[in-house]
Amino acid sequence: MAKRLRSGYTTGACAAAAAKAALITARQGMPPDSVELTFPDGSLHRFEVCRAKALPRGAMASIVKDAGDDPDVTNKAEICATVSFPETGMAENNDIVMENMHLSAGEGVGRITKPGLAVPVGEPAINPVPRQMILKALQEVEKERIVHVSISIPAGEMLAEKTLNKRLGIIGGLSILGTTGIVRPVSADAWKATIVASMNVAREAGLEDIVLSTGRTSEKGAQSLLPLAIEAYAMMGDYLEFSLRKAGEKGFETVHLAGMWAKIMKAAMQIPQTHVRNGALEMQDAALMLQGCDVEPPLLTKLQNSNTAREMYSHLEDAGRSDVVRQICRKARHYGEKISGKKVKVYLVDARAQVVEHV
Repeated sequence: MAKRLRSGYTTGACAAAAAKAALITARQGMPPDSVELTFPDGSLHRFEVCRAKALPRGAMASIVKDAGDDPDVTNKAEICATVSFPETGMAENNDIVMENMHLSAGEGVGRITKPGLAVPVGEPAINPVPRQMILKALQEVEKERIVHVSISIPAGEMLAEKTLNKRLGIIGGLSILGTTGIVRPVSADAWKATIVASMNVAREAGLEDIVLSTGRTSEKGAQSLLPLAIEAYAMMGDYLEFSLRKAGEKGFETVHLAGMWAKIMKAAMQIPQTHVRNGALEMQDAALMLQGCDVEPPLLTKLQNSNTAREMYSHLEDAGRSDVVRQICRKARHYGEKISGKKVKVYLVDARAQVVEHV
């Protein structure tokens, strides 16, 4: 039996827990070993405090993020909060003011520089639900006085280089994210939210073209051919049908679909979710489709006996059947246009990030 993947906590939940631990430390003078946090669904969760200490005008505390079995770049990152009590009660220019909380971004937390995201341009990259979670956590300790809290991630700027933040216009660090407080391993919702965010940024930038790529290699291939702004590129991964539908709903004029052979084959076969566990590329089904492309019997036998899509492609290459490859790309284009309702162009990319066919 396969091991059940373990859930973890979002950066938003960790930031809220750190803020609560810091405020308890400031009020009591002694750091707590752990804090309990109320999540948006009303459930209670306990967080162990990593570091905490009183400061002359407040306190700081940190939580080490546990993302469970999700391969998130922020897993094991230290999420810090520093609280203080403004003497004048006045907010700083860049503070987010929410009831008795003044919230700001410290080291390693990014700032929004492009429209189309959940947070306005110029504000810290702390999403709406985490803001509410931080406020609620503070108000469980202090309801009267104004509390200033600064959220920071010491390694945030370095970790952000491994994300799509810069492309989305999040500069200087990571985002404080989450809608439930819980990270689901390899979360489909998180991936889809990133796709939609990429499209929103592209539309706000006034772009009429969107490039949907299945990975970094296929994206690099498309970039070598298309003179489009970086905001036009959205990494869709395996979410083919979802991305095509969203591209149509967002009103893009042209959808550029870039992928390697196995993914383009699946698009031609009209498989909506192209991960191997959700839509296995059956060699017999693929060969049956190729049979309709006027493939001679000896080659068809080789295709039917192929173990992988890559082997299938090598047989077509060896036989000089670029016309069959082109037909498959056209079938993928037809599927893309059917789902999106928009003009679609398809780019077949090889392992060296070279576009070997486009229709």
